[in-house]
Amino acid sequence: MSFSGDLHTFELTEILEWAARRKRTGTLGVQRRSTQKKLLVRSGLLRSTWSNDPREALGQFLIRERRITEEQLFQALLRQEKEGRLLGALLTAEGLLNEKALREALMSQAEATVYDLFLWPDARFEFQDGDSSEAVHVILGMDLVPMMREGRRRLERWKAIQRRIPSSGITFRLTGAGHGIEDPRERQALGLAAAGKTLEEIGLEMRLSRFEAADLLDGLCERGVLVVEGIAAEESTDTVGIIQGLLAGAELRLGEGRLSQALEAFEEVLSLDRLNQQAKKGLVAVSEARERERRLRRVPMEKVPVLMMGAMTLTTAKFDAQEGFLLSRINGQWNVQSILKVCPMPEEEALQIFVRLLDRKVIVLNEPSPPKSPQAARR
Repeated sequence: MSFSGDLHTFELTEILEWAARRKRTGTLGVQRRSTQKKLLVRSGLLRSTWSNDPREALGQFLIRERRITEEQLFQALLRQEKEGRLLGALLTAEGLLNEKALREALMSQAEATVYDLFLWPDARFEFQDGDSSEAVHVILGMDLVPMMREGRRRLERWKAIQRRIPSSGITFRLTGAGHGIEDPRERQALGLAAAGKTLEEIGLEMRLSRFEAADLLDGLCERGVLVVEGIAAEESTDTVGIIQGLLAGAELRLGEGRLSQALEAFEEVLSLDRLNQQAKKGLVAVSEARERERRLRRVPMEKVPVLMMGAMTLTTAKFDAQEGFLLSRINGQWNVQSILKVCPMPEEEALQIFVRLLDRKVIVLNEPSPPKSPQAARR
C-alpha cells in the first residue's frame, strides 16, 4: 500500500510506529519547502536514509568526526561523479575509511536525518510500499523504537528552546560575559554569532543539526553570554532553497560567459556551505574558463599562421590527426579566420590547437600582408 498526507494530520511518530509494528518495507519521503528526506525501511527496520540538507551528507559527518579531510572528501566526490560509485565504497576502497568507521558515520547520518524530522512543524509525506531499488553500501537495520523515543525527547526540548529562540532566522549579540569561554565549539559559535550569522547559518557552518545548533546557542543565552537581537524573514531560513537558487544562477551565468557573476554566486554558496561540491567545481570551471579566454586571446582572427618547421622536420614530429589537418591548411597566406572556415572541428577546439602549436613553436602568427596597389599588381 501507499499513502500520503501532511504531518499536521499524521504525526511522524504514528507513521514510524505503524512501519515498525507492521514490519513494513517501503520508502517514506518527506518534503518541507526545499528540503527533502527519504527513510528506507525494510521489515520495520531503518535500512538507510537520504537527505538534500548539506548538514546531513555523509561527508559532513566524516569531516566533523575528523575521519577524513576536506580535500580528501572533494577528491573522492570528483571520483564518485566519474565512476558512479557510492561515496562509502570509494573511501573504503581507497583505504581512507574502514567498514566499522563507515557504519558508525552512516548510523549518525541516519539518526540526524530522522531526529530533524520530529522538529518539522509541517511537511508533506508519502509512503511508497515495496523495497527500494536504490543502491546501499551498508544496510543499517536500525530499530525505529529507540529513535522515536529520542525524537520525542528532542521535540520537548525544542519547544522549550523556542520560547527564547522562535525561529532559525534569529541573530544574536554578544555580551561582556563571553571572555572566559574555553570550549572550542562554543567559541566557534560565538565568533559566528558576532559576525551576524543567523541560527540557520551557524548550524550549517558548524555542521550541526538545527536542534544541536539551537541547543548550543540557547545554552549560551541562558548563561548570559548571548542575547537574541533580531529575526530574519522566514524565507531567508530556507537555506537549501537559497543554495539551490544560487547554484542554478551561477551555472547559467557560467554558460553565458559571465564569469565574474558566476564566481560571486559560487562564492556565496560556499559562504553558506563551505563544503558544497558543486560550488567548488564551479570555482574550478570559472578558473578554467578564464584561462581558456586568456589563451584564446593569443590567436587573433586576422593574424596569418606561418610554419616554423621545414617539411622534413614536420614529417618526423608527432602530431595528432586534428593538428595535422590544421597544419595542412597553413600556407602563409590564409589568416586564422579563413582556416577556421574550412575546419571541420568546433572553433574553440581549433583555436586551442593553434595555441598548442604556438607553445611548441611549430608556428608563429604574423601580421597580414598589406594589399598590393593596382600599379604593383600590373607589374
